[in-house]
Amino acid sequence: ASHFPFFGFWLINRKKATVAQISLAWVLAQKDFIVPIPGTTKLERLKENIKATEIKFTKAEVESMNQALSQMDIESRRFEPGSDFEKRVGL
Repeated sequence: ASHFPFFGFWLINRKKATVAQISLAWVLAQKDFIVPIPGTTKLERLKENIKATEIKFTKAEVESMNQALSQMDIESRRFEPGSDFEKRVGL
């Protein structure tokens, strides 16, 4: 079992950040040339997302997150199976 949920909540509290900010900061911590492009229609969320650039992780924190994430099965779908959207894009 992964310890990531506990570690994630610990980081959120320690860094005084939102889940979205921690997620964006983690992406930024992977490589200097990786830039996340979050989508939002709300100015409040855009400002919140930008603050993720102020969050810095230690090497140990990044390694712990990457280790925990490597043990998780991550699955995501952009469209519901069998939906008109899925058919339009040829999935």
